[in-house]
Amino acid sequence: MKKKLLIIEDEKSVAKQLRWGLDKEYDITIAGDAQQARPYLSSGAFPVVTLDLGLPPSPDTPEQGFALLKEISGMGHHIQVIVITGNAEEENAIKAIGNGAADFYAKPIDLKILKIILERTYRIYELEEANRMLLSQSSNTGSLCGMIGVSPPMVAMFERLKRASQTDYPVLITGSTGTGKEMAAKALHTLSTRAAKPLIIINCGAIPENLIESELFGHEKGAFTGALNRQIGKFEQAEGGTIFLDEIGELPLQLQVKLLRVIQESTIDRLGGNKTITVDVRIVAATNVDLEQAAKDKIFREDLLYRLNVVPLRVPDLKERPEDVLILAHSFLQEEARNLSRGQVSFSPESLSAMSGYHWPGNVRELQNRIRRALGTTGDNLLQPIDLELEVASHALQEEKLLTLKEAREIAEKKAVQQALGVSGNNISQAAKLLEISRPTLHDLLKKFGMGNY
Repeated sequence: MKKKLLIIEDEKSVAKQLRWGLDKEYDITIAGDAQQARPYLSSGAFPVVTLDLGLPPSPDTPEQGFALLKEISGMGHHIQVIVITGNAEEENAIKAIGNGAADFYAKPIDLKILKIILERTYRIYELEEANRMLLSQSSNTGSLCGMIGVSPPMVAMFERLKRASQTDYPVLITGSTGTGKEMAAKALHTLSTRAAKPLIIINCGAIPENLIESELFGHEKGAFTGALNRQIGKFEQAEGGTIFLDEIGELPLQLQVKLLRVIQESTIDRLGGNKTITVDVRIVAATNVDLEQAAKDKIFREDLLYRLNVVPLRVPDLKERPEDVLILAHSFLQEEARNLSRGQVSFSPESLSAMSGYHWPGNVRELQNRIRRALGTTGDNLLQPIDLELEVASHALQEEKLLTLKEAREIAEKKAVQQALGVSGNNISQAAKLLEISRPTLHDLLKKFGMGNY
């Protein structure tokens, strides 16, 4: 089937030229002014629109075109707009992109160039539409308790997490800073039989050493100077539920002994108390340091490590899951734009490329913070690499090594396959369609790059 294309153009000769030149590839509908175009736009039937800025009743100025462009951005159909106009001032081009246009092309029209722009714009729409479908699907196809991922490392982690949630065994979550260890802990609790009970989170590295014992186990009135009342500790607060001990590697040695006792005997003692209290709590801990090395260095108890690490769960770095980068980016952008009431905001193709090529040392947290920073520093509806502060980083990464043509081609092929699988939720048919190749060819590429069985 031909792809639907709406052409908003008041000059009949130009409209006729476009219909004649594009009719073989597209199912074309023509509207001569904003009033005629609005029903077509509101129908949601046209993924791509070409828009002349000079429309009646003021065809010699761009005001009507800009007004309609703003309307389109607010319709919620994710329509990609290519502005085509005889008014080629740079100011209008910048304003059009800032108001949500996907591209800008000045008259006179060269149909060969316009066809290339249209092809590229439809591809962007299809990729973004596939991503929107993916994000709306269930946990089986890319998300689990708020965590998003379709890459093999994340799919494997989701499966391991779901199995671990059905036990009461201690879980030790490892991973670099910013990977989402706290979200994994919340998922473990949410999926467990303890979900209706409290989840208590405590950062062992954020509490002064002289206060952390009281925070964990509580104290009685008069237990120490300033203890004016009894305080119930985090373990008692988590009764029947889960306690998440983040940055467990920062726990002082003397408290590691007491934590070991909690795990072994399910009992605690409040500071200043003379009564042993039984607690029913599932312990989940997390760290971004090598606890095995810490045990060798005698700064973390080896017996406590064994007790905590009954079920190990590692959250992969973002650079290990390139298929997830654009999915996460779109998800964060939609969420943040919605919170800021910014309307439809999107990434430029250059931004998508820059994000795909960056190595993300700060992981998911860095990705989210860069998007927040971009939204906080620019009012444009199309985010560029410079808004994400990625231009220098992506260029530096490309210049690290001079690649042969064969190496560059293979890297580009692998990245394209990863992105197509990512936005299609590992759907082979849809990924092959996005890549414009056959299913057997895609299977050959997967085998070539060692990307598993699908």
